[in-house]
Amino acid sequence: MIRFMAAVLVTRKLPSSVLNKLHAVAGVDLYSGESAMPHDELRSRIADKDALVCLLTDQIDASILDAAPKLKIAANVAVGYNNIDLEAARARGIVVTNTPDVLTESVADFTWALILAITRRLSEGERLLRRGAWTGWALDFMLGAELRGKQLGLVGLGRIGRAVAARAPAFGMRVAYTSRRSADWTGAERVSIDRLLNTSDVVSLHVPLTPETRHLIDKRALARMKRSAYLVNTARGPVVDEAALAWALEQHLIAGAALDVYESEPAVHPDLLRLENVLLVPHLASGTKETRTAMADLAAENVVAVLAGRPALTPV
Repeated sequence: MIRFMAAVLVTRKLPSSVLNKLHAVAGVDLYSGESAMPHDELRSRIADKDALVCLLTDQIDASILDAAPKLKIAANVAVGYNNIDLEAARARGIVVTNTPDVLTESVADFTWALILAITRRLSEGERLLRRGAWTGWALDFMLGAELRGKQLGLVGLGRIGRAVAARAPAFGMRVAYTSRRSADWTGAERVSIDRLLNTSDVVSLHVPLTPETRHLIDKRALARMKRSAYLVNTARGPVVDEAALAWALEQHLIAGAALDVYESEPAVHPDLLRLENVLLVPHLASGTKETRTAMADLAAENVVAVLAGRPALTPV
């Protein structure tokens, strides 16, 4: 049982059902701004808090953790946690949690939406129509690429990567993947990243952001891809060197790209904004009402458990 009324800082508005769950066990300090809380304000408001519910847009670094001597848990409403200094949290005995599993299916569905949209030139066609440039049907007008009989290359085969792979047979695609961990998948071929880039018709990224994966897709990687290939990123923006991607698209070294995440969100590299062969989406992969509510709810459940002296449900 919770022996005292704890204090929780919530850095962004959450569904009322989730906030009610937190109100039942703690005093809740809710930031009502529409964008990320300023760093100095975050340091000030976290000072007396026992728990933190934060989003991937909140940078929880050592200076923030130093300002919170009572903090027991930082519950991130995301599956990734590169916005939290994990080593600093562990050194201070702070539990860090994330929200795995609950967003797997929505992100996998969205990945396929991007694959279909970029290979069939949907956003390009809509822009053309909206500006009044469509003059009617023609046999060779805006031809895209079919997926059947081609290879989907997955960089990373965690929960989301496996869910994406599971949908591939419906589109007649074979799957190859590269993974640092042993992750055998029936019907898929495990290959080196160089071979995956050389042979795949669609390359989809599903790795966390780490020092090793930052700019994993750079000029060299893009130059190794097929000229007819497409790149899809629903992982983390800095996994792709955006300047290098713009160069590759301009030079037609690859056929196209679909991005849901960016190096310096919400900013997008200006060269990408003017290109037709790239689909740009504002970080929507987990963006369904059901999934975002489930993510927030899991973060709250982690807070409730830790404040009650129980183990976290999904510790990092």
